[in-house]
Parts: sequence; C-alpha cells; structure tokens
Amino acid sequence: MNRDRYDTEPRYVISVAARILDVQTYTLRYYEKVGIIEPRRSRGNVRLYSDRDIALLQRVKSLVDDMGVNLPGVEVILRMVERMGEMQNELEQAQEELRKQRGGK
Repeated sequence: MNRDRYDTEPRYVISVAARILDVQTYTLRYYEKVGIIEPRRSRGNVRLYSDRDIALLQRVKSLVDDMGVNLPGVEVILRMVERMGEMQNELEQAQEELRKQRGGK
C-alpha cells in the first residue's frame, strides 16, 4: 500500500479527531475557519480528517499549548516549515543532477 495515500486518506470524523487530539470539536472548526486546516468532506458534508491532518493538528496544538504561539504565528511557522521542505527537495534534486553530470560519482 502506498504510505502517502494512507497518510492522506480521510478517515476520522470531527468527534474522533477531537478525541485523538484532546481538544473540543469547536477548536477544530475554528482552525478550519481561520485556514489552518482544510479537512475533506464526505458526500453528506461531514468533515473527515486524515492521519496527515491529525499530525499537522498535533504540531499546531504543541505550538499553541507548549510554546505559547498565537494562531497567526502558527500560520507563519507552518508556511516556513513547508517552504523549508520545498527547498530541501530542490537542493536534493540539484545535487542529484550534479551527480549525474559528474558521471554518478
């Protein structure tokens, strides 16, 4: 099974996600309202969270609860982390291209 697909497969309704994260459902609705998370929706318009969503929300909860970061700060940090990942991928691709140009050394 493709692990990435498993990570992104919507599987938890909001009440289960809230229980996993030890938060109230209104907290998850608020995070959605301000754009921190965008859960998938079922045909019946029920919010569904993936394992990746849960991991993201755990990071958000840690930043807010453990480090005292406000939600605008959380958004900035999440964007920076995402951009750093993109830059890491770009660097790895450039290094691979350089290795190919050098004959695989």
